[in-house]
Amino acid sequence: MHTKVEYNYLSIRLSQFYLIWRAIMDVTFGLGGLLFMCCALPFLALLIYLDSPGPIFYTQERVGYRGQKFTVYKFRSMTNGAERKGQALWAVKGDPRVTRIGRFLRASHLDELPQVLNILRGEMSLIGPRPERPAYAAELEAINPLYRHRLSVKPGLTGWAQVNYGYGTTSKDELEKLEFDLYYIQHQSFLLDMRILLRTVREVVLCHGI
Repeated sequence: MHTKVEYNYLSIRLSQFYLIWRAIMDVTFGLGGLLFMCCALPFLALLIYLDSPGPIFYTQERVGYRGQKFTVYKFRSMTNGAERKGQALWAVKGDPRVTRIGRFLRASHLDELPQVLNILRGEMSLIGPRPERPAYAAELEAINPLYRHRLSVKPGLTGWAQVNYGYGTTSKDELEKLEFDLYYIQHQSFLLDMRILLRTVREVVLCHGI
């Protein structure tokens, strides 16, 4: 008998093979990504600081699997104190808060690289819906209750919504991306994951970030 809370999430049955594949994928990418980040860190840290003095990393609270909150890590791509008033503001194309090196980091998605730490800690997976800020998640769920179903799986570094729609800059964008997220949750498979990974590589190489 399901509890009342469990009815708020999609119930998905996954094969043992797929679960093993996901675990191997996350650990392999997490360790490989951590090694790459350690090698690139001195160079990227210098560029970030010279372009905009301040912290190299940026942390932010996000909502993860079944509503659990966690701290997500990024390379800082905006000016220090971009949200001094503590208000959550959507990032938009041509956002004046984004630094010069920040534009490169976002276009190449390198700003997301520190999230390999979240993957290794089990808070995220390589593939899944992007984790959202609590304030935005509450706002979007109030508009469309189905938004809560995104929390049925771990959030991901990349995903079906990201490779089909890209970055969202408004609540309308995020609700349109919801359709892709729900499709992925209900159709998770090795082949779909491979399609996402191949299209993610293309997005990174072509620098299609915001």
